[in-house]
Amino acid sequence: MPAARGLSEGSPSLDGVTELVTGADGLARCGWGASTPDYAVYHDTEWGRPVHGDDALYERMTLEAFQSGLSWLTILRKRPAFRLAFDDFQIATVAGYGEAEVGRLLADAGIVRNRAKIEAAIANARAALELPDGLSALLWSFAPSTGRARPAFPADVPALTDASTAMAKALKRRGFRFVGPTTAYALMQATGMVDDHLAGCHVETSGVGVMG
Repeated sequence: MPAARGLSEGSPSLDGVTELVTGADGLARCGWGASTPDYAVYHDTEWGRPVHGDDALYERMTLEAFQSGLSWLTILRKRPAFRLAFDDFQIATVAGYGEAEVGRLLADAGIVRNRAKIEAAIANARAALELPDGLSALLWSFAPSTGRARPAFPADVPALTDASTAMAKALKRRGFRFVGPTTAYALMQATGMVDDHLAGCHVETSGVGVMG
């Protein structure tokens, strides 16, 4: 997801944009969501909306891992190429990738060509196949059981939480890679396990979900 740096590593960088911004359409958005047209669409239609389904969550987890150390905007703009390269992030298909597929991905200029991250994506698909109840059930088991007030300011948004730390540890025990506590929290934000839209933002996330 995007992050105000200093907030969550997978969130869009605010680069000086803070609090709410009212756009030409009269709608108030989180500052990062008004910073570029790509972010505006992502902010309004995806970020923070509940996502369920093993393949859908595997895609988000994989992209968050690829984002580490990079701008989320880079990943967002490369997402169509990632989907094509990784067979729409079908867990069963990616789990079967071998060295030939690794070589193909390393040669694909449309994605982030990082061997460690590519190999982690494949390892994570294999680990996901081993989960008895599926990836979605595991990840959502760490979602807070009660809601909380939306943050008033970007500085109120944590970079990680006890829940994201517990999620990262559980994933690591099961063989997942490149999903530390900060990346786990970015995943939780992006997929609606927590709602970190700022107070006053026009986006309504409750009850609006995505299945995949």
